[in-house]
Amino acid sequence: MGSINPSVLHWGTTIGTLFMALMVILIRVKASERPVTVRKILIPPMGMATGFFMFVVPQVRFPLWWALAAFAAGWLIFAYPLIATTKFHRRDGEIFATRSKSFAFILLGLLLIRTLLHEFIDLYVSVPQSGGLFFILAFGMILHWRWFMWRRYKAILAEPGAPEPA
Repeated sequence: MGSINPSVLHWGTTIGTLFMALMVILIRVKASERPVTVRKILIPPMGMATGFFMFVVPQVRFPLWWALAAFAAGWLIFAYPLIATTKFHRRDGEIFATRSKSFAFILLGLLLIRTLLHEFIDLYVSVPQSGGLFFILAFGMILHWRWFMWRRYKAILAEPGAPEPA
């Protein structure tokens, strides 16, 4: 079986990531029209966790401390723009996410940072390894953001006059 040129693979993943970012923006816009539930908060990181199966493939593996550093960067740095722009409000007895005008710019900015970091990291690790590292970074970011959302949602439910959980 032939091998794939790394630059083609890199551009393919960048275009794929851009497409996924645009899909996330569209999904978030539509999601703000529907009430938030615990299920809607928790399912994305649970679904994303299935991506850890990529580490079954030996070419994707790297030292544990790299994984911890990537997760910490996602949790401690990259989650904060999403946390800062995530707000909830009550309407008709239900809880909704408030649309943020800056969400799309933040997501595209994170994509730009990822692409720039990718160029640097590719000098030191293989394409499959960098994919694994960025997956762990993204997982740390999403997990922290969704954990914040869950805590905030629970706090709003605890307020007087809040709806019962769905």
